[in-house]
Formats: sequence, C-alpha cells, structure tokens
Amino acid sequence: MLNRLTTGLEFQTQALLLRAERQRMLAGNIANADTPGFQARDMDFARALREATGNAAPGSQMLTTQAGHLAQSDLGASGLGANARSYALQAQTNLDGNGVDMDRERASFADNSLRYEATLRFINSSVRTTLDAMRSHNAAV
Repeated sequence: MLNRLTTGLEFQTQALLLRAERQRMLAGNIANADTPGFQARDMDFARALREATGNAAPGSQMLTTQAGHLAQSDLGASGLGANARSYALQAQTNLDGNGVDMDRERASFADNSLRYEATLRFINSSVRTTLDAMRSHNAAV
C-alpha cells in the first residue's frame, strides 16, 4: 500500500531535484556572463530525468542501487549523469571567448522557474489529495 502512495511522488521528487539543479546551472551562467572564456552549461532535462528514474534507453541505462536512484559511481560533481550535462550552444562567439547568451539564459531561467513551481504545486496537490483521502476514510470508520 505504501508503495502505491510513494511511486508517483518519487518521479515528481526527481523532477523537482533536477529542476533545482538546472536552475543552479542557469544562475551560474548568468553570473559568469562577463567572465572571459566562460562557457555556458545546461542539461538535457529529459535525458537526466530518464536516467534519474531508471527509464533510460536500452544500452544507455545507468547502474542503480534502488529503482529511481543513480549509482554513486555514475554521478558527476553536481549529482547528474555525465550524459545529461553539456555546454550550451552558442548563437554567436564573443571576442573574449565567453559563451553566455543572456537572452537565452534569461528565457531558460524563467521557463525553468515556471516548471519548477508547477512540479512543486503538483507534489503539494498530490499530498493534499492523499491526506484528504485518509481523513475521509478515518471519518467514515
């Protein structure tokens, strides 16, 4: 019974953690917009989520200690699989070698913020629904 309650939340929890990590990456890109030679980083969110939930394509699946958990040996310094992290593509090159496109970074930051908030609202709604169901069951007994 407990498995049924937590299975849906595990996916959303992984998504929330990955959204937070992507937000950190995007904030780092914006903070280094004037740093000579800095290359903007981003993640393939869909790939990272597949890896985190154990649903990667055959042959590219990471080792897991438990369903939904990444093996420590497959994690990078930020906790993401190396396949999910990459350098962002540059629209144009700068003379100082900086690869941050502020328009793209701001748009990505805003989009990721909205998606983070939507995921958080979904989790809150799921928890409220579960609590309401438990309360109504206890009141009927």
